[in-house]
Amino acid sequence: MTLDPSAAPRPPHGPRDPGDAWVVAPTGERYWGRFGAAGLLAVDPERGVLLQHRVSWSHFGDTWGLPGGARHAGESARDGALRESAEEAGVPAAAVSPRLLSVLDVGVWTYGTLLADVTTPFEPVISDPESRELAWVPVAEIETYPLHPGFGAAWPRLRALLPVRPTIVVDVANVVGSVPDGWWRDRAGAADRLLASLSSLAADGVDAADLGLETGTGHDTWFPRLIAVVEGQARAVGDPAGIELVRAAGSGDDAVVGAVEAAAAVGENVSVVTADRELRGRMEAHGARALSPTWLRDLL
Repeated sequence: MTLDPSAAPRPPHGPRDPGDAWVVAPTGERYWGRFGAAGLLAVDPERGVLLQHRVSWSHFGDTWGLPGGARHAGESARDGALRESAEEAGVPAAAVSPRLLSVLDVGVWTYGTLLADVTTPFEPVISDPESRELAWVPVAEIETYPLHPGFGAAWPRLRALLPVRPTIVVDVANVVGSVPDGWWRDRAGAADRLLASLSSLAADGVDAADLGLETGTGHDTWFPRLIAVVEGQARAVGDPAGIELVRAAGSGDDAVVGAVEAAAAVGENVSVVTADRELRGRMEAHGARALSPTWLRDLL
C-alpha cells in the first residue's frame, strides 16, 4: 500500500502513454498516473526487498522506494506493477509469485502495491533513467535508508504482513458432492470443472475479508497458495494452472491432513474447504481454519 503521490514524469524519450499525467485533487495535491499507479514489493528470502534509488530530478529524488509508476488505461494494479518493475528494474514476471495486492484509494487516485515472492533468483537491471541504483536490502535494514515518504509511511504495515502466507486446501470430492448436480455420473468431469474455477480464483485473488485477514486499512487482495486434493476417479484430471494438485493414492482425508501438516509446519496460514465434520476435527488440531463448500462456491 505504498503511496507515491508525485512520481515525477520521465524526461521525454519517446511517445508518452495517456496514463503518464497528473491527477489533481480538489485540495490541490497532485498524484502521478491518470489511471492510478502501482509498484512491486519483491521479497527474496535470502537477499531481502528490491529497492530503487530514485534519481535526483524525480520528486523526492535521492530517496529509496519501490520500482513502479503510472498504470495504463484498463490495466490492473497487479499487471501495472509487474510491467513497471520490468521496465524500470528488469524484473522477470515469471520470477515472482504475487502474494498480496494492497490498494490505497484517496478518492481521485489509487496506488497498488504488489507484494510478490521471488521464486527464481534474478539480478535487477537499471533499464530507464528513473533509477540511480537498484539493490536488494535486508528487511531489518530498510528503515535505515532515506525512504520515499510514501513508502516510508506504508512500510511498517507492509513489513507486518510479510510473515502472512495464506494457504487454502480444497477437499475436491467433498466440495463437488455438496451440490446434487449429477456429479456422480462423471466424477472426473465435475472435479475438472471445479479445478478450472479454482484456476480463475488463483489469478483473481481473494478479498482479505473473505480470508479473515482484513486489517481495516486500504483494500487488500490475497493470492493464496491453492492446494486441491483429488481421489478416486477424479485423479485422472489434468493439471490446472495456478493450483497444486495432490492425487491421493489412498484416503482423500489423509491426503488433506498431510497437506495441512506440511503447510502449517512452514508457518503458513492454512484454511481447509470441506463439510466433513471428522476431517474438520483432524485438521483443526493442526491449527487450520475450516471453510464451508458454500464459502468457496460463493467466491467462484
